[in-house]
Amino acid sequence: MEQLHADAADQSPLWRRIVDFPLVAMLIAVLLYAFAITIAILILQTLPAMRSDVSAVVHAAVFVGVGWFAYKVAIRHLGERTRDDLPPDDAFKNLGRGLLAGLLLFGLVVAVAAAVGAYRITGYGGTGELVADIFAVAVMPGFMEELLFRGILFRWIEEFAGSWGALAVTSALFGLVHIMNPNATWFSSFAIALEAGVLLGGAYMLTRSLWMPMGLHAAWNFTQGFIFDVPVSGTEENGLVQAKLSGPALLSGGPFGLEASVIALVIATAAGVWLVLLAVRRGRLVQPRWVRRRLARAEP
Repeated sequence: MEQLHADAADQSPLWRRIVDFPLVAMLIAVLLYAFAITIAILILQTLPAMRSDVSAVVHAAVFVGVGWFAYKVAIRHLGERTRDDLPPDDAFKNLGRGLLAGLLLFGLVVAVAAAVGAYRITGYGGTGELVADIFAVAVMPGFMEELLFRGILFRWIEEFAGSWGALAVTSALFGLVHIMNPNATWFSSFAIALEAGVLLGGAYMLTRSLWMPMGLHAAWNFTQGFIFDVPVSGTEENGLVQAKLSGPALLSGGPFGLEASVIALVIATAAGVWLVLLAVRRGRLVQPRWVRRRLARAEP
């Protein structure tokens, strides 16, 4: 079957082979993603001023709606092997697994931080920012960032360089973009590259769907910010409780939050490695393109 696919690809017109080449398809997908972002911004600029909670819902709805439309109509059809990484049939199951995993993982991070004295509850918070946090901190980043990093970058880097190459490159890029966040350091970016890059990449490798990494990403952000009052990637949030981080930055993460602590680094990276190992055991590992084509041509 792989041989037939390779032969068919080789016989395609030159323009088609260029467009379908994984890195070219990835570039086209990134441009479509950027175009969708631009359209969403233009739509939002036409809307009247709104309350902050309403604005958060509207902004998330517009970005997610436009991103989803761009993916379903164009992005998923690109490349040599077209597929839909947002399949409706497993949305509820994998999204639910991701949400639960994100909640439990960051809950464990906070529990360990509290046990070593790096996290302490100082008072009661409130639910005033609940709606805004759900949409602005959880839904929109969870959907849009995963669509870009796993749905586009990981997908086509993996198609070209294999699973290990995609995991390494997307993890590094994911950590690097967080250097622009408030209170970021090179260590915080390194920590996010490992703990989030491997965890979210592993979830994608295992399920071959964006639903689980999207749920994981959203729940991780929401749990640390709204529930435990921990800065989300360096940005202060208001939680159900009022809390304080203290002690060495290696344990507390400093102003960036617990994501920059060795506690989150160890716990989330371990969970990510476990997901990757499960993916490998279940035969989800993808070989580099040149290896697949060589093996296909060697088949009788």
